[in-house]
Amino acid sequence: MELNTIKPADGATHAKKRVGRGIGSGLGKTCGRGHKGQKSRSGGFHKVGFEGGQMPLQRRLPKRGFKSLTKGLTVEVRTGDLNRLPVEEADLLVLKQAGLVPHGARGVKLILAGAVEKAVKLRGVVATAGAKAALEAAGGSIVE
Repeated sequence: MELNTIKPADGATHAKKRVGRGIGSGLGKTCGRGHKGQKSRSGGFHKVGFEGGQMPLQRRLPKRGFKSLTKGLTVEVRTGDLNRLPVEEADLLVLKQAGLVPHGARGVKLILAGAVEKAVKLRGVVATAGAKAALEAAGGSIVE
């Protein structure tokens, strides 16, 4: 193979469109641009997303960005904070009344931070493996 014999594969290229070469060519007169309008003019173009003056789609939709809509709905509670509970059984409502969880929270996750000194039975709370082991070692339990 020589450098001067290299050519594209069959079907990889096609003939250049020759416009303005008479009516018989099929691309004479208006050269495939149609009649009138911005796109028929030389230099006539518009930016991507332009809708002819109508408010573009990207401006009609609300801005949400990367802000999570569910952020802050699940709250972490430390195992050491369970010592402040006034009762032996607790669920989300009791944790809110005790001030361990803000009122807007919809879920609670128990994490291992601090020692558990009393047996507490938690209901409807998710816990990490370490927090669950520490709670059960103190005589407490987690009920789903």
